[in-house]
Amino acid sequence: MKRLDAEFYQAPTLVLAERLLGKIFVHREASGRVMRGRIVETEAYLGEGDEACHASCGMTERNRAMFGPPGHLYIYFAYGCHYLANIVSEPEGVAGAVLLRAMEPVEGIEWMRERRRTTDERALLSGPGKLTQALGLGPAHYGESLSGDVCWLEDAPDLPPELIGASPRIGISRSAALPWRRFVTGSPHMSKTQTGTPSKKRKKGIGK
Repeated sequence: MKRLDAEFYQAPTLVLAERLLGKIFVHREASGRVMRGRIVETEAYLGEGDEACHASCGMTERNRAMFGPPGHLYIYFAYGCHYLANIVSEPEGVAGAVLLRAMEPVEGIEWMRERRRTTDERALLSGPGKLTQALGLGPAHYGESLSGDVCWLEDAPDLPPELIGASPRIGISRSAALPWRRFVTGSPHMSKTQTGTPSKKRKKGIGK
């Protein structure tokens, strides 16, 4: 499949959260093992006007990657138990990122099963902590460029609007009403039961 170039990530965060659906995330380990997952669920986070975003109070050592160039990984430790992976968006100096919430396993499933200790394919990547564990992503990938040879995205046809759902984000207490979660409707690999509305019902002002 064709790799997505740096220009793909140069989009507003809310637009990128939708464009990522259906694309293939690839991680090639130093051992040569390759794992692929099709993105089926995302959440957008913005530095301004979003109290749930790590960058809402400005730049810190933890969130500095969010202020960097788009198309890089921002990975952080959450809830004292797992890492979460985000794709940085917005122009350099402006904080924004898209959380990868869930994927459909495509390649390297046997290694994903070993890491997740389950044979249920629907449970391998169906959550932001699950997918980083299954794909082998962690602090070593903080700031990793998606234009390199370790992690990258591969193209796939854009999804029609009727297959894209929108809802408020999950598991947050601040700015909880913002409808900035995007997902592939009907996918069995999402992190939560499908809720929300098809994208065709919200074409006026994406994310508003």
